[in-house]
Amino acid sequence: MNAYRIKPLRFPWAPVYYLAAGLTAAGCGALLPMSNVRHGHVLALSVGLLLALTGVTLVVWAIGVLLSHRTPVLPIASARHLVTCGPFRISRNPIYLGYTLVLAALALGTENVWFAIFGIAAAVATNLVAVKAEEKHLLARFGIEFERYCQRTRRWI
Repeated sequence: MNAYRIKPLRFPWAPVYYLAAGLTAAGCGALLPMSNVRHGHVLALSVGLLLALTGVTLVVWAIGVLLSHRTPVLPIASARHLVTCGPFRISRNPIYLGYTLVLAALALGTENVWFAIFGIAAAVATNLVAVKAEEKHLLARFGIEFERYCQRTRRWI
């Protein structure tokens, strides 16, 4: 099959993993709250807010850069261009990194450790399923250019 036609995924798993992680964490937090946590600790809330702002900024920035390069945002479509600027200079997966930071922020802001636990699980599942497929697609599509990009830019951070 032509490298231009190869799609990384048939279904956008990563957003589903993160949404499921968030909903499951909220449910577990309501049913099985963790104890021994200081309520309203200013430092935890401040760090949580910073993580949330960073995560949302990464996601919005990355989507904007992809759209400005006229390449699909959803991983179910073939990439038209290898985007290596903006947040993609920092991470090969800034959208997934942003999702992970938002879940970490929710863990701190809501004092619900389940957000951290399920956030890590979503990141691992995303790495194993989505990232591997996307990287295979980008390697087939862009070859040596993608290999060079991988050498100079970390997968996550």
